[in-house]
Amino acid sequence: MTDTEPDDVLRGGAFDALHPPQRELVDDCVHCGFCLPSCPTYDLWGEEMDSPRGRIYLMKEGLEGEPMTDTMVGHMDACLGCMACVSACPSGVQYGTLINETRAQIERNHTRGRWEKLLRTAIFTLFPHPRRLRALRGPLALYQRLRIGALLRRTGITDALPPHLRTMESLAPPITRAPRLGRRVPARGPRRATVGMITGCVQSAFFPDVNAATARVLAAEGCDVVIPPAQGCCGALSEHSGREAEATAFARALLDTFEQTRVDHVVINSAGCGSTLKDYPRLLRDDPHYAAKAERFAAQVRDITELLTELGPAATRHPLPAAVAYHDACHLSHGQGIRRQPRDLLRDIPGIELREIDRGELCCGSAGIYNLLQPDAARELGDRKAGHVRDTGAQLLVTANPGCSMQIRAALERRGEAMPMAHTVQVLDAAIRGVGVDGLLRG
Repeated sequence: MTDTEPDDVLRGGAFDALHPPQRELVDDCVHCGFCLPSCPTYDLWGEEMDSPRGRIYLMKEGLEGEPMTDTMVGHMDACLGCMACVSACPSGVQYGTLINETRAQIERNHTRGRWEKLLRTAIFTLFPHPRRLRALRGPLALYQRLRIGALLRRTGITDALPPHLRTMESLAPPITRAPRLGRRVPARGPRRATVGMITGCVQSAFFPDVNAATARVLAAEGCDVVIPPAQGCCGALSEHSGREAEATAFARALLDTFEQTRVDHVVINSAGCGSTLKDYPRLLRDDPHYAAKAERFAAQVRDITELLTELGPAATRHPLPAAVAYHDACHLSHGQGIRRQPRDLLRDIPGIELREIDRGELCCGSAGIYNLLQPDAARELGDRKAGHVRDTGAQLLVTANPGCSMQIRAALERRGEAMPMAHTVQVLDAAIRGVGVDGLLRG
């Protein structure tokens, strides 16, 4: 049996025999309800089956013989996969593993409607492919320079688009000049580590300045930075959407790309990607050729803030007098348990006043491609998050995921407001280079 060919469908049940949600993990849930206040969809609708314990109950029914119905699939699709319930759960329920396994079952065994299949095909034909995304930079830059979007909104044409397309149009970030990265950036001063850098898909296409800042900060902190060319997708979007065979193919290709780099660590600056990279051992557990490679690779993976905290500061930080609101990206805080490190790095910069966001544990509604597939729920969550961000009175919003930046920027624009945004590493880069805070506040 391969990872794309289940041996038999379980008779009368929702799941086939290829890694159904594990009964022992399902049974870990004692239905205590601690997850309820942390769940964005339960917070929106107050519906038990749209809570983590409700979805686990549906998984249990599927294991016990209930069929996979449209209703069951709808409740699973409505989950953002934000993992806030994992942080809240006193019983250590591995909800992330359960929802990923269930979504893989859905993608194999459930027939979606024509429009939904078309939408998902379009999304996955584009977003996990860096070259295709980069090809959009020119047309998007022209679209923004000519202010075509503003014209379409004034004439009402945008409002006539289907919600999914309207959301996609609103999320496009400002296109700026893309700094060129070579294959290697040498350490400044004594070398402390050799680091392989993953450039990502959306990050490399639409936030290339974040990658450039990452390389500069690592070099300033004594790291040789190795940047393998022609990197592909890590598989995060596919894995979070149940497209397991596609995700494993992307994972194998990335492992092959980094296999000969001989680095101490592999660094990632995108929260959702980092969460999946660390989950490669589970994703590739059945592959005799890649299982061991996945284990070794995952042990090397570090979020950029995680690695910088491990290394400790070497470069001088210059003052950046600014009030900063830090937004926890879900797959960084809940998925990887990284909350303290980015805050400590920001607080170590002279002049930074760090402000917390009310109900910061709740997802902004981005969640990979959730805002494209579930635009109404995502819009409401984005509007709530934007309001809480604005309530901080901060001058700058800092986060660690490109999707969060696009989602919150779009929500603020719906309110007729704007706020400069930066990745954590961009703030560190400005402090280390001593370029001042004005450039960040113009962003």
